[in-house]
Amino acid sequence: MEHPHKDGETTAAAAAAAAATAAAADPRGASSSSGVVVQVREKKGPLRAAIPYMPFPVAVICLFLNTFVPGLGTFVSAFTVLCGARTDLPDRHMCCVFWLNIAAALIQILTAIVMVGWIMSIFWGMDMVILASYKEQGIPQQL
Repeated sequence: MEHPHKDGETTAAAAAAAAATAAAADPRGASSSSGVVVQVREKKGPLRAAIPYMPFPVAVICLFLNTFVPGLGTFVSAFTVLCGARTDLPDRHMCCVFWLNIAAALIQILTAIVMVGWIMSIFWGMDMVILASYKEQGIPQQL
């Protein structure tokens, strides 16, 4: 049941709508920060940043392996680092990045029993395919 409002009362929704239309009617904009460019970068942890940029077919195979045997595709991707695949950890030695990928594979295998590792493994494989598509399209690494 809706109560009638007195002449001077407005609801919060009506006030917000009035403010939005007033801001849209003002061509200069309601804020003084017009022309400011904001850039957002994802901060990756060391395990996530250790995912290598592989060729697309290899990434798809790793996704397939991770889907059916959790951690196996991540384990295979660790060896692509030793073959020269780049990662988002350029300041770390390739052996360190290799062991980070092995650690991620072990985490996926050991926690697959409670489904966490299996889900993590599938998402890891999807990240591999996304990174491979970035590499194939020539999109810069820093996204």
